[in-house]
Amino acid sequence: MEDLKSVKKSFWKNYRFVICMMVSIVAGTITGLVWPGATVLEPLGTLFINSMFCVVVPMVFASIASAIANMKSISRAGKVMGTTIITFLCTAAIAAIIMYIVVSVINIVPSGFNVSEMVTEKAEATDVTTGDLIVNFFTKPDFSELLSRRAMLPLIVASILFGFGVQMSGGPETMTAKALADFTDCIMNVVKLIIYYAPIGFFGFFAYLAATYGPELIGSYGKTLIVYYVVCFAYMFIFFPIYARFGGGKGAVKVMFSHLFEPAAVSFGTCSSVATIPTNIQAAKDTGISEDVSEIVLPMGATMHMDGSAMSAIVKVAFLFGISGIPFGTGKAILAIIVAVFSSVAMSGIPGGGGVGELVLCSIFFNNSPDQLAVSYTLALAIGNLVDPPATMVNAAGDYVVSFIVSRYVDGKDWLQKQLEGNH
Repeated sequence: MEDLKSVKKSFWKNYRFVICMMVSIVAGTITGLVWPGATVLEPLGTLFINSMFCVVVPMVFASIASAIANMKSISRAGKVMGTTIITFLCTAAIAAIIMYIVVSVINIVPSGFNVSEMVTEKAEATDVTTGDLIVNFFTKPDFSELLSRRAMLPLIVASILFGFGVQMSGGPETMTAKALADFTDCIMNVVKLIIYYAPIGFFGFFAYLAATYGPELIGSYGKTLIVYYVVCFAYMFIFFPIYARFGGGKGAVKVMFSHLFEPAAVSFGTCSSVATIPTNIQAAKDTGISEDVSEIVLPMGATMHMDGSAMSAIVKVAFLFGISGIPFGTGKAILAIIVAVFSSVAMSGIPGGGGVGELVLCSIFFNNSPDQLAVSYTLALAIGNLVDPPATMVNAAGDYVVSFIVSRYVDGKDWLQKQLEGNH
């Protein structure tokens, strides 16, 4: 009897946050579906998301710069970053290919879909050149513009450069490196305080979403969304264990699942990979992943690891091809997969912020006329908003899982076994 009480107490201690989040999400969704006026609850969710955004920008700079500055060698930092980027690209490609196979088998366009009924106004497509994408990928014209969640990749580049600058000045022995490490610890404690408000924020956010998009969830986009949601959860429960087992070896799957659901719940509830960074870092710390690995992999992953977004890009293209009566053949599929993997980079940090990625997709496949581009872009944006929660969940929770793979190549195949032995 005592053992049963102990197990229940341990279960509640480990999973109380996830349980509270899921209850809030379900309660908020039900509230929004039965009460159209639940849109007034949006500020409750915005308070939480904005609070996370306010701390996450300085935290990203401090954590990445500190991780590099406090490494014993520059070569280790280079190995971590190189392995991270290659892994991101590989998993995103796998996700896109899986989704293409699914939409090839299942027709996601409902019968009787009427484009004119779904498009109330045509979106204005802003021209984005390749040069603009490259410049915005790496830099901003002014230092103050780096201090924004809309400039996460340039901020990461600046953080990496600053970290290497500290390395060249003496690395861990410098006062700057010690100050960065201390600042990172302090801001993580601020995050823990903000998290206490999360259940209320999630309730308000999902009540607003359900009240706003409820009719579309069960209407014209219903079939597409069912397929996408099912594939996302299947991907998380099938491929995440494969990645964890590959990266951490024996026992890794159990460890991964014991820490996965908290970042999954936060990312699903906030629709932001950036807002999930603190939770991911805490999960990685509890797992035993080296801090210099997690503090590079996870902030980079928030803007570069896009499995969910790659899958959503394939769904959007398949949907638009379907309503246009265009065959989604192998050649177009390969191009779509390449575009899905690369065009989504730097878009995941902003809730619903795939607009530029969607514009790139539509401008490549649906640019025969301005009207066709506008209609396609509008539909792609609508689908993007509706699939944002599971897409972000796969993106952000996957960042934590990828850190297993990076640890394998940086700290050895038995890194997790050493951690587990050390805890006994």
